[in-house]
Amino acid sequence: MSLDKTLIRELAELLAEADLTEIEVSENGRSIRVARQVTVIAGAPVAAMAPAAAVAASTGAGNPPAQPAGTPVTSPMVGTAYTAPEPGAPDFIKPGDRVSKGQTLLIVEAMKTMNPIPAPQAGTVVKVAVANGQPVEYGEILVILE
Repeated sequence: MSLDKTLIRELAELLAEADLTEIEVSENGRSIRVARQVTVIAGAPVAAMAPAAAVAASTGAGNPPAQPAGTPVTSPMVGTAYTAPEPGAPDFIKPGDRVSKGQTLLIVEAMKTMNPIPAPQAGTVVKVAVANGQPVEYGEILVILE
């Protein structure tokens, strides 16, 4: 299989322009995948798996401040976050809103598929951590619930 260096270069440029970590293109039984390493801020993966209070206690003095206390809702995939169901519509949620378990908090579009992100529990929205149309990474905090 001969590699199309021009296509690889274009995919690498697209990665940088769109701030993506990985892209794969398949055509006529041929597949090309281009990926890059991304530096993750210390504590971000821990915040996605542990309560914010535990993260704050483990970071110690001199480190950046922890996320607000509460339950982080993270992105299950790489994609684009949308805070409203369609352009011009009101946002699904805003800080201070009460939400019920299973209620749609926002949508993450991946590969032209709209994936609703449900609330894992009932609670109050403390923070919406992404803007409408913002690219998001796997594990990135989208919303914090209390």
